[in-house]
Amino acid sequence: MAKAPTVYDVAERAQVSIATVSRVLRTPDAVRELTREKVLDAVRYLGYVPSANARGLAARRTNVIGLFFPGHDDLDYAAAVDARGDGGVPVVVDDDDRASETENLYFDEVLRGAEIEAWRRGFALMVAAGRGASREALINDIAGRVDGLAVLSSTVSDELLAHVARRIPVVVLAGSERDDGFDHVSASNGPGMRTMAGYVLQQHGVRDLVYVAGPGDSPDDAERLEGFRDALRDAGVDEATVPIERGDFTREGGQRIAERLVRGDSRPRAIVCANDQTALGVLDVLEQHGIRVPEDVLVTGFDGITAGRHSRPRLTTVHQPMVELGRAAVHAITARLDDPGLGPQSLTLPVRVVLRDSCPPV
Repeated sequence: MAKAPTVYDVAERAQVSIATVSRVLRTPDAVRELTREKVLDAVRYLGYVPSANARGLAARRTNVIGLFFPGHDDLDYAAAVDARGDGGVPVVVDDDDRASETENLYFDEVLRGAEIEAWRRGFALMVAAGRGASREALINDIAGRVDGLAVLSSTVSDELLAHVARRIPVVVLAGSERDDGFDHVSASNGPGMRTMAGYVLQQHGVRDLVYVAGPGDSPDDAERLEGFRDALRDAGVDEATVPIERGDFTREGGQRIAERLVRGDSRPRAIVCANDQTALGVLDVLEQHGIRVPEDVLVTGFDGITAGRHSRPRLTTVHQPMVELGRAAVHAITARLDDPGLGPQSLTLPVRVVLRDSCPPV
């Protein structure tokens, strides 16, 4: 087997320094185009593949950033199998309800932002999902493989995060800032929901409405619920007269709640949802029952996922910068790697209300 090319070989062929080769491979945008192309041509010609282990030993870093999200149970596809073809491949019934159990478009967008920023800064991204008792073991395992870790608020205990933070930077995504010593990156949840619900209450004059909250352990949901209650107080509406349904942030959960509302004694004029996936589930059920949106019922969401732009009708929502949340988390980690003495940092990104067909402008 031929000897593998080294960074020295690349530098010699491109007639540049080893440091320049390193910059091209880690932060290509920081190098002039002509120089960058010379180095990349040499890399391609020689078939050079950089060694992450060697870089890590030299810099005492892995050049990897960790991102931890709560996991989801796998679908039990066996229950949906109707037959097997001659090749032994399962033939299943397409069931959107079952598929929705594992969708989380919010995480997808945050992940995309983290990937963009990590790449821009010369880091790889390690993504992990765990639930229940597996979380502690998984977090400890990841912490030994990365230079910094971003986690979704309330998915990991403060004690475990404090243990990890003794070794690497930790950034908490979502939820409000707390005096816990960690960096925090979040969106303006409370004011966003206050503005959205206020538009329904005051511009559309709605008094008969239902709020569909998320899971009780979600810090984002707690802030959005408080924002909704603020909007009720602003409009002079007694909170005791407004039903609050507890959902789970999934489309399927929104469908279940909407079925109960539709089959109830009275139908609300507006359904304000704590996230878009819940609202999309509500729209599914209203359409199935021939209930017109927005003529009969107004529906709003929160997040601004792409699916809301393509729903029927298009979903009115509070758009939060999910991609920017991911980017900001990576930026916070790299900033602390560059300056370990930084005090705890907190960043709250702005949101905006986007009026579409499901709750149109007045």
